Amino acid sequence: QTRFSSHEVAMEGEKQPQPAVADSSATVSKVLDDDNLLVEILLRVSFPNTLIRAALVCRRWLCHVSDKAFLGRFRKLHPPRLLGFYIDTGMGPCFTPMLPQPPELAVVIDRACFCPDTWQCRRAHVLDCRNGRVLTMLQDGPRFELGVHTALCTLTERGMTTFPPFPRYNRPEGRFCIWPCLISKEQGDDLSYFYVLIESSEETSKVTVRVYMLQHGIWCTHHTLATDQPSLPLWDPKLVLVDSKIYITVAPRNIMVLDLSVSSCSTICLPQGVEYGDRDAMLSRADDASSVYLIQVKELQLHIWLHKGNNWLLVDTIFMSEMVANLRMQDYTVEDEHIDVLRILQVGDNAEFVFFQMGRCILYLDIKGKTLRKVYEMKDKDWYSVYYIFPFKMVWPPIFPALKPNLQESPSEEQYHPAQ
Repeated sequence: QTRFSSHEVAMEGEKQPQPAVADSSATVSKVLDDDNLLVEILLRVSFPNTLIRAALVCRRWLCHVSDKAFLGRFRKLHPPRLLGFYIDTGMGPCFTPMLPQPPELAVVIDRACFCPDTWQCRRAHVLDCRNGRVLTMLQDGPRFELGVHTALCTLTERGMTTFPPFPRYNRPEGRFCIWPCLISKEQGDDLSYFYVLIESSEETSKVTVRVYMLQHGIWCTHHTLATDQPSLPLWDPKLVLVDSKIYITVAPRNIMVLDLSVSSCSTICLPQGVEYGDRDAMLSRADDASSVYLIQVKELQLHIWLHKGNNWLLVDTIFMSEMVANLRMQDYTVEDEHIDVLRILQVGDNAEFVFFQMGRCILYLDIKGKTLRKVYEMKDKDWYSVYYIFPFKMVWPPIFPALKPNLQESPSEEQYHPAQ
């Protein structure tokens, strides 16, 4: 019987073809060369930043992942993920990630943890956060600067795009309460910003709303609408912008609706038995431009209403007594004396989630998953007894690499440069 040394066997092995490896490579190539199969595979990568890596493979992959129809399907399967939230405690805003997160998002979360304290100012405040852009006010004594920080930029691109000062106007005579508000709206791949002033007369039932829009670096008057409110306005009106309609909670039992497309003002009465109290109800944007959600918490019960057409529909009721009891068993820092007091701090679009304050704790409720957990605990240095929460979600759509405009590539060539 002939014997071979290990060296001879190895050399012989190198000469012999590897049928298993060859067959596997052929199978992979057959799959990846099929556009329909490739699209179905790319739809299951879960994260938009992974799509960007896929776009770097070749021009064909870039064409697939940047196709509008593909992006629409991808977003439906993988809605923008909640990465964390900015919380203003009176000592300046800080970012708190929602943990755990998959390792693929580690770099994204690190970039979201920007620190406004690095700018030369005494205090910083977050005013709005949408699609990766953080609207920030930097205050230094009586002076302040307003601008947008793009949190997910690289270190060399980070900075703040400043806004002009707020518009001045002639204050009406008499006793008035005035509330300024800043809201944003997604338009394509960009954001539009609106500055809203609500004037409420303490002597009459008149309420005037002035809407300014930031256009080409200037605050331009967009609309001025006035109406009568039969009940006293709230001390802290809340605004939600859905398409061209601004929903304002200026009264305990109704909602003022400003339709900017037709310059009209109307009123929606709240559902029977529902009224605004001390942070126990909040509006939430809906995908449907003609609808809005109302989320109310009462005696550890969460009610989710949808206003569509002219009617309110109770779409869900969540009983939270058992959730809170289980949370107390898992975390001793959730105080017993506050278990019956939940205050709504912030809600997600499409009624996806709710942030509550309960005593010294911030709780997060995933409405779809029906899960409640603690995500923040008050520190001794915090100034505020009530917090301001600004959710930070994954940016959409992803920004793909751009082909060099000075090259005439054939479809098989794969040369890219980063999008500016």
